[in-house]
This record gives sequence, structure tokens and C-alpha cells, in this order.
Amino acid sequence: MKTKTAYVCTACKAVSPRWQGQCPKCLAWNTLEPAIRQSGSAMDMPLNRPVDLRELPTLLEDRVSSQLSGLDGILGSGFVPGGVILLGGEPGIGKSTLLLQVGASMERSGKGVIYVSGEESLSQIRGRAERLGMLGDRLTALATNQVDDILACMEDAPALIVVDSVQTMISSRVEGLPGSVSQVRAVATALTERAKQTGVTVILVGHVTKDGQIAGPKLLEHMVDTVLYLEGDKEHLFRILRVVKNRFGPSNEILLFEMREKGMNVIEDPSTFFLQARDTALSGTALVMSMESQRPFVVEVQALVTRTFLAFPRRTALGFDANRLHLLIAVMEKRLQISLGQVDVYAKVGGGLRMKDPGLDLGIVAAILSSFYDRSLPEGAVFWGEVDLNGQIRPVTGHDVRLRQAANLGYAPMVHPKTGAGGKGWSRLGDVQRMLFGQTGKV
Repeated sequence: MKTKTAYVCTACKAVSPRWQGQCPKCLAWNTLEPAIRQSGSAMDMPLNRPVDLRELPTLLEDRVSSQLSGLDGILGSGFVPGGVILLGGEPGIGKSTLLLQVGASMERSGKGVIYVSGEESLSQIRGRAERLGMLGDRLTALATNQVDDILACMEDAPALIVVDSVQTMISSRVEGLPGSVSQVRAVATALTERAKQTGVTVILVGHVTKDGQIAGPKLLEHMVDTVLYLEGDKEHLFRILRVVKNRFGPSNEILLFEMREKGMNVIEDPSTFFLQARDTALSGTALVMSMESQRPFVVEVQALVTRTFLAFPRRTALGFDANRLHLLIAVMEKRLQISLGQVDVYAKVGGGLRMKDPGLDLGIVAAILSSFYDRSLPEGAVFWGEVDLNGQIRPVTGHDVRLRQAANLGYAPMVHPKTGAGGKGWSRLGDVQRMLFGQTGKV
């Protein structure tokens, strides 16, 4: 008969089909031991049975602070020992800069950090650290593309190891070039297993594809505990660190950074940060109370409507999905009875931000109308709401939070969807058009 290996916890006798660093039943670390059984025969060990979750002890994690303001908050109070984090983002967006800052800050606080690079030499890493003003602090780095070198470093139990990037690493246990599916899977598996054994937090930097997704097998995102994306326009100063997945804390959280000469600075209060040097007398601009994660802040939406000299008018969207702009233009032509077929329409979100908030719709429409009529919007007006294909304004998530924030900042009028039978607000685009410009149709 064939023999199969299962793993039994020496503390609670629970059985696991594969080895794990932590027992799934009693949550003890490094207690699973191999036990041999024969296939087709009765097991000579206790069966793994369902348990009442109330009987399990509360898991208290000793988090490790990143020493970077705001980062601990979006991760859920810091790094979890043995946790594996995947950080993705476009080339040049600031991933290495951010992680060097985290490493230097943690080393300054007495935590051991090793920055591993498979793309740069040690002299190049030193040059970047010098430009960022980090050489005054201890910063340990390793230039290698062999995963065995990293596994050996983990035996010294540093608090954090940064692997930049996982696609450049290679494992001697499998064949294939660096970055291939087999290599990425083998490298990630080896690092994850050793992280659980040693309690070392590992951050894997991942390349992204042309459509912004992390390259390599999708399994990579399922293997890790946390997935982060660093987003933004490389030509602008602002970056958004977005939590896509987090087993140890909240997901869909964001942290806003401003890229400076000495690295990334956290924007502590983004409420009005993106409205600097705004001229309220100009047409084609609208303020939107946006919600990213649970954080409300005001962004400026700009639009330009101008006569076209092309057979097919241009529609350009920067900072949001271009298909969204096409949809809104079609709704405006149908429901507001204005002709946009002979004009080019350009729209963008100020500050180089890329927004996915559906509440942006009403602000985009207001900015387009303002440019179309060449009349500025009321100075303190702020907008939010989703526009459907019938020209109705629908509620969006976080309405009460947006309302409170707009009131605290002193914005008026607040143009938003109607909530409830007796609630204030607007339900149709035509009503908003008449309120703002006192007319319908083309002037």
C-alpha cells in the first residue's frame, strides 16, 4: 500500500494534510510533526474534526511598527511577524524608495531589516539611499538573485526582509528562467514557508503588466497575506498606496503620499490638499467630495469643451475610465437635450490622481456643463453622486460621511443625491442643470 504523510500537532493532536508553521486549530507555532499512514487503511491517528470557534483562544499578534506614519494604520497596527506582503506598482512609481524609507526607519528604531535587490548592485542601492538622506542610519542590503541566500538570511531572524523583486529571484529546486511561472511560484512558496517558520515579515515587490495587474501567476496573490498597490502618475507628485487584500486587518484602505526629493511624505490630512492654487472664477472646474476607502477628501475635476475640427470628436479622460466619460456624454445629450457631437470633450482629475469612486459622475457632468456654457460654478459648490443611464442621480456609499465632511469644510451648496422620502438633494440631472445655469438645452 502507498504511504502518505500527514502532520499532527503535538499540542492539541489536530491533523493537517500538509505542514504549516501554525496549527490551524490551537494556533500554536511549529508544533506540526509528520506522521505516516497507509492509504486505504484506517488511520492510526485521531481524525481532524470540526471545532466550535468559541473554544479557540484569541490570537494576540505582537505587531512590529513600520515607523512610518500612516502605514501602520492601513496595515492594521503594523507588520505581523511571519506575514508576507506583496507590493505592486508601475516601474518608477516609488516602490523601492518607499521600502528603503521603511527599512531605514525600522533600523533606526532597533529592528533588523535586510533589503534584498535582484535588479540593482549594492553601489546603486547606496546611491539611492544617499540621495534620500538615509546613510546616517544603519541600512543592511544584499544584492543577489538566489532565493537560497535570502533563506539563509532569514535564519538570523531580522524583523523585516524586502525582496525587490520576486520576478528576479531564482530557485535551484526548479528549472526555468527568472520570472517564469514555475520560478515565481517556487520562490514565493519557499519564502512564505520560511517566513512562517521564523516569524520574519517578508515584503515581495512584484512587477506589473501593461493593464496594471501584478505579473506572474495569479496564485502569487493568493499565497501572500497582504496585497498592496502603489498607484499614481509618475509625472505628478502624488501617490496612493492601496490595500487590496489583508488577512490581518482592513482592506480597501488607502494612504496618500507626496513624492519629494528626500522620499515619500505622508499626506496626513488630504481633505483639501489637492485644491492648492485653484482659481474659482474659471469655468470647467468642479469640486467633488470623493471617498477612497473610508477617507473623504475633496478633489478638483476639470473639463474642456471646445469646437472640433475633426470628423470624429475627441473624448479624453485622465484620472478615470474613458468609457465612463463616453457614457456620461451620451446621457447628457439624451437627457439634457444638449448637442455635444460637434465638440471635443477633455476631462481630468486634478493632481494626477486616478479615481474609481462612482460619486465622481456628478462632478464630471457639472464640470462639462460649466465649460459648455462657459460659466463658472458657484464658488463653494461641491458635488457627489452616481449618474445612471436615465439621467437619474443615485446615492453612493459613504453619503453621510461626505455630507459631514463637506459641512465641516464649509462648502455650499452641496449638490448630492436625494436620500429618503423627505431628504434633501437632487434626483435628476435636469434639475441640477436648471439650478446651476437656469436653462435647459443648448444656448
